[in-house]
Amino acid sequence: MKLSDFCYINPAEQLNRNEEYEFIEMADLTPGDRYVFSKQKRIFNGSFSKFSNKDTLMAKITPCLENGKVSQYIGENKAFGSTEFNVFREKENVSNADYLYYLISSTLVKEPAIKSMSGASGRQRANLDKIKEIDVPEFNITTQEKIGKILSNYDDLIENNNKRIKILEEMAQKIYKEWFVDFKFPGYETTTFKDSELGKIPTAWEVIKANEIANIYIGRTPSRKDFDCFTTCNKDKKWVSIKDIGLSNEFIFDTSEYLTEDAIKKYNVPLIPKNTVILSFKLTVGKVTITTEEMTSNEAIAQFQIKDKEQIPTNYLYLYLKNFEYNNLGNTSSIGNAINSTIVKNMPIMVPQKEVIKEFNKNIASLFDHIKNLTLKNMNLKQTRDLLLPRLISGEINVEKMEIA
Repeated sequence: MKLSDFCYINPAEQLNRNEEYEFIEMADLTPGDRYVFSKQKRIFNGSFSKFSNKDTLMAKITPCLENGKVSQYIGENKAFGSTEFNVFREKENVSNADYLYYLISSTLVKEPAIKSMSGASGRQRANLDKIKEIDVPEFNITTQEKIGKILSNYDDLIENNNKRIKILEEMAQKIYKEWFVDFKFPGYETTTFKDSELGKIPTAWEVIKANEIANIYIGRTPSRKDFDCFTTCNKDKKWVSIKDIGLSNEFIFDTSEYLTEDAIKKYNVPLIPKNTVILSFKLTVGKVTITTEEMTSNEAIAQFQIKDKEQIPTNYLYLYLKNFEYNNLGNTSSIGNAINSTIVKNMPIMVPQKEVIKEFNKNIASLFDHIKNLTLKNMNLKQTRDLLLPRLISGEINVEKMEIA
């Protein structure tokens, strides 16, 4: 069966001009995450993609399609968004919305869509006519529902874990801001304050340069002409890019590219130890995460090897850099906001008393441990789901006699 016979593609949707509806932009879609929810409402004025609750949105432009931006919209029955989406909707008695999402996100549809892309470099788009002609399996509705349910069980667990991670993140931020922004830490009632370059701080606290509390090293990118340097083999050393940091939360577990040991030696790429805070300082300034194993990075990322973790624990430095105001440090150029390595090394770091920081770390450490464990669980759930997906879509795993809870 052709995809265009199996489901509605870019279905007509009646939206009233000058009325407000939920809006989805491309940045709302996260590769690997099934659901996308609206973060805003906008006034509809005509030329946008239109969709409804449970429709599947697929990016049609490079590099978003290649990066896997395919999600199922969950929200109101009428909504609109980026013109760079193709929209797929179930047909009554022919296709099931949940199964349809997995079909569209599978290689069966995604790979031909990517191969159909054409246009100017950097602005290529998938060919809709070729997408409509993709051959898809003719499973009956019951089989589709079972496949959708099996895979949905994984995504529901992932979504629940994401909600728990968000709550833990908010708790960590709240404690940090209460202690180190509002200065309502234990014993604050008797605290006196002094002036500093960061404003008023407790008298016993200090502000010192970043390179005094940590050895700071900048990553490096081997020549792209040296094709043997970069791999996708997880036996090689993970190489962190700005995109990789953007896809991580407090911890970074994986990267899209790896470097060989020969490349690391040849180009003298600095190694980043496990449990090290890293910071992006070019183009996308202020993205922060913590490494979960020894890694490497590109030249837009700085690593902070803390000299005394009793004075400045990893979790504190992460939250400090996460909340730091970078706007006054950099300069605006034609390629975006950036600060240089010298500025990074001279950044002011607020250093509380050891008694305060020790008590803070006791309060915050379990939150970070929970976030790390839940993130790892989600990675394992996604890997299992992604292994099942092609086998279910192809019919290799027969679900007809399965009882699905």
